[in-house]
Amino acid sequence: MALGTRLDMSTAYHPQTDGQSEITIQTLEDMLRTGLIDFKNGWDRHLSPIEFSYSNSYLTSIKAAPFEALYGRKCQSPVCWAAVGDVQLTGLKIIHETTEKII
Repeated sequence: MALGTRLDMSTAYHPQTDGQSEITIQTLEDMLRTGLIDFKNGWDRHLSPIEFSYSNSYLTSIKAAPFEALYGRKCQSPVCWAAVGDVQLTGLKIIHETTEKII
């Protein structure tokens, strides 16, 4: 039992036996579906920002974002990367597209 969590095993074929797994899978499906709609032909280039978004979203089950629970600190957003000139990580175009969608 790490970080006050409990591990419940379930099979890959029956995620409905574990409500938390079912919620996580549904959330990821929704995020990927939205990415497909928003980015159409270039959706595969946007998997990293989708993963980033999930990893930095607050989860009530752990009372923190997964990134924060793992590393013990909040992560800087891609919008902050543009401000400090660290655009090589994802590319300037993706940062501007993401910023426009947020604003």
